[in-house]
Amino acid sequence: MKRAKPKVPEAVDGAAPPGRAPTQRRSRDRVERLLAVAAALIAERGSDALKMSELAERADVSIGSLYQYFPDKGAIIRTLAERYNAQGRACIAAALAPVRDKAGLRRAFAGLVDTYYAIFLAEPVMRDIWSGIQADKALQEIERKDSHANGALLAEAMARVRPRADRAALENTAFLVMQLGEATMRLAVSVDRRQGDALIEGYKRMVLREIVPD
Repeated sequence: MKRAKPKVPEAVDGAAPPGRAPTQRRSRDRVERLLAVAAALIAERGSDALKMSELAERADVSIGSLYQYFPDKGAIIRTLAERYNAQGRACIAAALAPVRDKAGLRRAFAGLVDTYYAIFLAEPVMRDIWSGIQADKALQEIERKDSHANGALLAEAMARVRPRADRAALENTAFLVMQLGEATMRLAVSVDRRQGDALIEGYKRMVLREIVPD
């Protein structure tokens, strides 16, 4: 069966290549081609096996042009990570925006966990990137910032449902919930599917008691 082509999320503010900014359409297309080929190579053999020379050859880009946009392999991986995070943040914002009561918050958050888990299972590039987070301080910082941003979205929804609750406490809880969620996803996809599903369900039960107490 033919393997599905990895999807590269669209560029967003704050997730531009760390090298030369692609201002012209031709340059932007070249960056997107490089990221698409990098994602395909990572899906095939993992990020550890990604070689800049092979990437340039497969993308039909000179090695000099590649280094102008991405000075090293880590820059490519971080750009992909930030794009996946931005895609996830947009999904979270859309799901939580209409929340106005406890039942709505429970449904929205549980649905988000299921959606994110499905994406993790379906996206080998995303799994590969985040599986190596403990060995990459830059990725750790990206994850912390992402958890803060996602936590702020969750805290806003919690505050609408629990207007009398201490806002600082809500923000701390939401940040912790999101950070634990990232760790749970990595653990769930590292074990067999049955155990992974059980871990996700356990996470949902645990955090729903915190974000929507009876």
